[in-house]
Amino acid sequence: MHKTRIISLRLLRLLLTIWTISTLVFFLVRVLPGDPAAVIAGIDADPEDIASIRRSLGIQGSLAAQYLRWLGNILRLDFGNSLISGEPVLRLILSRFPLTLTLAVMGMIIAFLIAIPMGILSAVKRWSSWDALGMGFSQIGMAVPSFWLGIILLLIFSVRLGWFPLFGVGTLSHLILPALSLGIGRAAILLRLTRASMIEELGKDYIITARAKGLPLKRIYFRHALQNAFLPILTVTGIQFGTLLGGAIIIEQIFSLPGLGRLFLSSIYQRDFTMLQGSVVFMAIVFSLVNFLVDLLYTFVNPRIGLR
Repeated sequence: MHKTRIISLRLLRLLLTIWTISTLVFFLVRVLPGDPAAVIAGIDADPEDIASIRRSLGIQGSLAAQYLRWLGNILRLDFGNSLISGEPVLRLILSRFPLTLTLAVMGMIIAFLIAIPMGILSAVKRWSSWDALGMGFSQIGMAVPSFWLGIILLLIFSVRLGWFPLFGVGTLSHLILPALSLGIGRAAILLRLTRASMIEELGKDYIITARAKGLPLKRIYFRHALQNAFLPILTVTGIQFGTLLGGAIIIEQIFSLPGLGRLFLSSIYQRDFTMLQGSVVFMAIVFSLVNFLVDLLYTFVNPRIGLR
């Protein structure tokens, strides 16, 4: 019953977060100078066209009526229709989202495969050549922009060596280079965090006691130290994953991937106000859900902390 109550409170907090973000999007759009409908319609637009766009955007009537209509649409997951194609915004978003989600998951898997082993090795063999190698990789990975790395990988492995396709989507090979471009930067951050968390745990009394009892080192490192050191790693992973979902715009543009990032970018270029607004709210909802799931995962990683 206690956990059910806490999960219910977390769900309530999630709903309040989504409500706050959607309200901010609503008012930020309304405080912009000028008439968005007139800007979208153009200088030579007829009043009827401007009124039609205003109805499409939901900005006709009083501010209170607009806000209530906006909240009602959000509750129904109705983000309106695209001003360019006329299709429902949610349908367009959901058609692109699986690709972006796959890219983000692959990027985080690559980050984990690099960061966790190297971070543990750097912590266990502190101040050794392995530690220097890990810290060197971390420093370079955080300094190199993902888009620059994507261009370099594209030139080497696609243009020169021909191992991967240049552009497009359809097979797993199309996503490997974009996922590497995103994952290496995240691996650099997670590696440094893993090393710091493991060094802190390895210096605690329970680890010293486990060593004195003669427990195998692998069990000490992976069963005891890593489990307790994993909580801050899990927190940053949730933030990084949400960032990948919303921040793969340039990578999708470089590799010509028809994901949510390119849809978001094209809506800016085409002044598709409804699509842009719906995309921001949708990504805010997804980001909030990711952080909610990370909170719940804490108890599976370390049941002693409970849900607070």
